[in-house]
Parts: sequence; C-alpha cells; structure tokens
Amino acid sequence: MFSTIMGLPAHPLVIHAVVVLIPLAALGAIVVAVWPAARERYASLALGVATVALLSVPLATHTGELLEDHVKRTALVERHTEMADGLLPFAALLWLGLAALVFMRWYAARQDMRFARYLTVAAAVVAVVGAVASGVQVVRIGHSGASAAWHGVATSSGDSAGRHH
Repeated sequence: MFSTIMGLPAHPLVIHAVVVLIPLAALGAIVVAVWPAARERYASLALGVATVALLSVPLATHTGELLEDHVKRTALVERHTEMADGLLPFAALLWLGLAALVFMRWYAARQDMRFARYLTVAAAVVAVVGAVASGVQVVRIGHSGASAAWHGVATSSGDSAGRHH
C-alpha cells in the first residue's frame, strides 16, 4: 500500500474521506431511519455513501500505521492510534443498519407488512445507533489526531510570537 501521494504523507489526505463521508452517511442514516418518505427516495444513496465511508476507514487506518513509523511516538499519537482502531465497528454498524433498511424496503413490498414494520424499526434503531456512535468517534479521533500533530507547534493568540506588530 502507498505511504505517500505526490510526495506528501498519504494519511492526512486519506482521512478527509473518513472525516467527510462518515458524518454524511450518519446524517443520511438518521434521516432515512426516522422519515419514511426520505427512506423511499434516499436509502440506497445513503447506503452507497456509507459503503464508501466504510471502505475508507481501513485505508485511513493503514496509512496512519505507515505514517506512525515516521513520527515521534508520544502518548498523544498512541491515544489517537487506539481510538482510530475502534472506528471500524461503529462504521460497520452504521452500514449494517442502512443495508437492513434498504433490504426491508424491498422486503416490505413483497411480504407481510406487520412483520416487516417491526424489522424496519429494528433496522432504523441499528442505523441511528451506528450513526451517532460513528459520528462521535470521528470527532474524537479527529481531535486526538489534531492534538497529536499540532501539540507544541501552534501558539496561542496571547503569545508574543502570535501577535502582529
């Protein structure tokens, strides 16, 4: 796998897919889970976004592991790495909930509606739980990554080095 893109570390570039697509898929999952009209129109689109988001997580993790070999090992880097390793199950839960909603939409058109309604509610709950968990985890991972990358580099606005004279 690649560790650089045009001479730059791949990880900071690849993580943008995760940072954009996971929240987008999470928002889509919540909308289609709670709004039946949106489910009819956009569930498959939300599942497509969630699929690409899910696939981007291991890519971001892998490029992060490659970058880890080239940065100073600190507690902040270790914390970020540990948190990032926990994202895949949440993203998978989000994907699973959306896939179940798409399947139930197809299934309900062909089978007993009462039974399908219960399964749709269960799928919606899984989708919402996966959406919230993965969205929160992306924010936490992003914050820890920014802290690891910028710790000791940026100056506060009160420092003389940060003032313009």
